[in-house]
Amino acid sequence: MQGLTNTPEPQVSVVIATYNMGQYLPDAVSSVLAQNWANLEVIVVDDGSTDDTSERMQVFEDDSRVRYIPTENRGQPKAKNRGLTEAKGDFIAFCDADDLWDPDKLKVQMPHFEDPKVGVVYSEVSYIDQDGNRIAKPQPYDRHSGSVTNHLVIKNFVPFGTAVIRRKCLEQNGGFDEQLPMGIDWDLWLRYSVDWHFTYAPDITYIYRIWPGQMSKNYRGRYDNAFRILNKFINQHPGVISEKLKSRAWADMYVSRGMAVAGGDKAFVEPLKDIILGLRLDVFYWPAWRALAKLVLRRV
Repeated sequence: MQGLTNTPEPQVSVVIATYNMGQYLPDAVSSVLAQNWANLEVIVVDDGSTDDTSERMQVFEDDSRVRYIPTENRGQPKAKNRGLTEAKGDFIAFCDADDLWDPDKLKVQMPHFEDPKVGVVYSEVSYIDQDGNRIAKPQPYDRHSGSVTNHLVIKNFVPFGTAVIRRKCLEQNGGFDEQLPMGIDWDLWLRYSVDWHFTYAPDITYIYRIWPGQMSKNYRGRYDNAFRILNKFINQHPGVISEKLKSRAWADMYVSRGMAVAGGDKAFVEPLKDIILGLRLDVFYWPAWRALAKLVLRRV
C-alpha cells in the first residue's frame, strides 16, 4: 500500500507494553478504543506484572479488538518487540500504559501517509498529573519534518507515544534494540530517519502522564544509554552525517548531561567538566556557552 486515497481505512495496530500499571492501563486502552478510526487492534503485552493488571484487563475480554498477552518479565524492549511481532496492521502505533490518546489521533495523523516516502508521523503532546489534572509544560524542542537525521542526532524531538509508523519501516529497519534498557525510541527513530521521511502534525493527540517514580526521572541512566545510542548510530551509519555535525552532536550530549546532573544533584565540578568538554568539541555551539553561564551563576 503506497497511499490511502479512496481505500478503506487501513488497519492500525496499537502496541501497549505494561508493567505494574493496573491503575492506569484500562484508561489507556479505552482511550485507544475510543478512536474515530474503526479499523484498529490493541495489543497489550504484560511484562510480568505483579499487581492487579490481569484482573483489570478482564473488562476487555469480550472486545475482539483487544489482545492481552501476559509474559514473564523480560524488560521494556522485549515486551514492545513482542507487540510488534503480534501486530497485523499495515501501520503501527504506540501508547504507554499510563498515558492517553485523543479520540481524533488517527484521523489527524493517518492522512499524512499519502506520501509513500513518509515512514513516521508524529504529533504534539499535552500533560496530566497522576490524578488526571492538566499540567502546563513548555515544549522543550523544535519539531521537524522531512529528512530529519541531522536534527535527530542532536535531540530526540519525537514524543514516543505520538508516533505512528509504516509497517515497512519495521520490515526494512528493524524493531527495538533489546540491549538498551532506556532510550529505545531515539535509537529506533535514528535508524528509521536514514531511509524514511518524518512528518510532524502539530495537533495535540497524546496525553502524557507525569507521576512520581516513573523511569523518565532516571537522568543518569538515560544519558548513559544516550551515549551508547549515538555511538552505535555513528558507527553503523558511516557517512550519513558530517564530521562537523558529529562534533556538535557529541558536544550537545556532554552539555545536556552536565545540565541534567547540575539540576538533579546540585553539583558543580562534574557538570563543569562536561560543559568544557562540549565546548572543546564545538566551540561555536552557543547552547554550551549558555549552559556554562547558567552553571557559573548557579541558575540551573
